[in-house]
Amino acid sequence: MHQLRELGLKAHACDTASDVGGTWYWNRYPGAKFDSEAYIYQYLFDEELYKGWTWSERFPGQPEIERWLHYIADSLNLRRDISFSTTVTKATFNEESGRWKVETGQGDVIDTQFVIGCTGMLSAPLEDRFPGQSSFKGAIVHTGRYPKAGLDLEGKRVGVIGIGATGIQVIQTIASEVDHLTVFARTPQYVLPMKNPKYGPDEARWYKGRFEELKENLPHTFTGFEYDFENKWADLTPEQRRAVLEEIHADGSLKLWLASFAEMFFDEEVSEEISEFVREKMRARLKDPRLIDILVPKPGEYGFGTHRVPLETNYLEAFLRDNVEAVSVRDNPIAEIVAEGLKLADGTVYELDVIIMAVGFDAGSGALSRIDIAGRDGLKLAEEWRKDIRTTLGIQKYGFPNLFMTGAPLAPSAALCNMTTCLQQQTEWISDCIRHMRETGNDVIEPTREGEDSWVRHHDETANATLIAKTSSWYTGSNVPGKPRRVLSYTGGVGTYRDKCDAIAREGYPLFSLSKAAAPQDA
Repeated sequence: MHQLRELGLKAHACDTASDVGGTWYWNRYPGAKFDSEAYIYQYLFDEELYKGWTWSERFPGQPEIERWLHYIADSLNLRRDISFSTTVTKATFNEESGRWKVETGQGDVIDTQFVIGCTGMLSAPLEDRFPGQSSFKGAIVHTGRYPKAGLDLEGKRVGVIGIGATGIQVIQTIASEVDHLTVFARTPQYVLPMKNPKYGPDEARWYKGRFEELKENLPHTFTGFEYDFENKWADLTPEQRRAVLEEIHADGSLKLWLASFAEMFFDEEVSEEISEFVREKMRARLKDPRLIDILVPKPGEYGFGTHRVPLETNYLEAFLRDNVEAVSVRDNPIAEIVAEGLKLADGTVYELDVIIMAVGFDAGSGALSRIDIAGRDGLKLAEEWRKDIRTTLGIQKYGFPNLFMTGAPLAPSAALCNMTTCLQQQTEWISDCIRHMRETGNDVIEPTREGEDSWVRHHDETANATLIAKTSSWYTGSNVPGKPRRVLSYTGGVGTYRDKCDAIAREGYPLFSLSKAAAPQDA
């Protein structure tokens, strides 16, 4: 919105939430926090804006992140152009005028030339997952819709479903306050320990003094983080490789995943050796064979880094508490939610007062698919994505002129990407594209069929060369029954993606068709 204003355009946002914050508005569950370093999870288009906020620690929690986003919104005076508590329900493209009619659940009707979907990669929670949820006598919540006022968990019997990144943050946070915690675990996760030092004036001076360095560096690394892959597996001896892994593991960040050895994503032998290194670290902390069987991935199951890697603080140790129980639901799945708690396939019932569902999202395509979006000839976006998840650059979709997207499928987003780095690049590209259209007298832009085919082909060739494509997770949409399988995020690297997008713009948008509308445009 800020960038469009800079072009002299009018921009208006609709947000279902009651305030700014996006994912950090909705995800306010216990323990929610960054696992990107705070000083890189930043907007780098304005030095004063960057330096005007001071973080309290390396990986701050949700309340501080939400305050930071309020600071951003207020510094840029964004609230005046946002309709809060307003949900877009429908958007229809008019081929004659080249404009969109946008409707909200609050009765608003908006006529606009461009629609930009900033709906997020992980913002369509899978809330209705189990039969009988409405019968439960206690409180049942999805982590992505955790109540603003929180829940009183003290002295309660609490069940957490899911041990992905979100479930891990919840488990390690509430274990000490509940009467009894039952964790229902299906897929074991590789985890890395988080080191989260507090920041004082010296640390603030350190990272604020790096503004130019970070602005230059972040957009061109593989993942949009400050670190990048520097080591070559074949160049090192086994002893040297182990030393590198030990050093990076001790960093207490995502660096082992995002900047150790790139070969782990392509070479099964390298993947297995690094995976075993992480499993070894986890087993040493758990010690209990039963817990190891439930919580630590097995050799050959899937490789470290091919699923989302969580950072944690004493997560594994939480299961060593007397009041915490791990229940495997891999071979004995959850059958239903009943009035008194949760029932497994074998008939076992776990009586609970509160159920917290850390069961994930319909990633990438989910949020826009929940809006009734109709393009040319009444083409429905949700129906198209039910057949095959395709985009051009992850920024537009064939058949939907003047509809731009951020954080959408086939762009770097959520997976292998520092989100602020990637979102800033995508919004800048969109703004520059609109500026180009105004300068060239064009009203409508849409990918060509051939242009979209070429991007999908490149995306798939890149993704299918990785081990990520061979695994099942939300990265490939396999957590949603019936969803077409495709690696949802671009895996060629943040810097490579930026270069390709920039080249397409320089060459006059060859993957797209630009034209004038049949009917005159309003000023």
